[in-house]
Amino acid sequence: MAEYVYPAIFHSNEDGTYTITYPDLPGCISEGKTLANAMYMAQSALTQWMEYCTDKKQEVPRASAIQDIETKENEFVNLIRADVRENRAIKRTVSIPKWMDDKVAETGLSLSRVLQDALLQKFHV
Repeated sequence: MAEYVYPAIFHSNEDGTYTITYPDLPGCISEGKTLANAMYMAQSALTQWMEYCTDKKQEVPRASAIQDIETKENEFVNLIRADVRENRAIKRTVSIPKWMDDKVAETGLSLSRVLQDALLQKFHV
């Protein structure tokens, strides 16, 4: 898992909402209805940006130091963290009893989906 931390500028709008931009990531913009929602949306936007760069094998821009970010009136800077997991599918050979395989076929379940769900539950993710 890769971890990224970038400074984000939060602009407080007249209606109480927030617009979030990343000076180092052109076009990475989000909005939040409240400050709490804006923090969540900022992390979501950063995560999606980094996942896109990873998927497309693009170079990830270097993050600026927070003290180097200039703000205007009604703005503040906060560091936002994103954890990016590689979600690329891989093939694994798995052994299960024949009766389980028969049941999977009968019910039309996806064995891959069942295994993924079980592992997510096991890892408490």
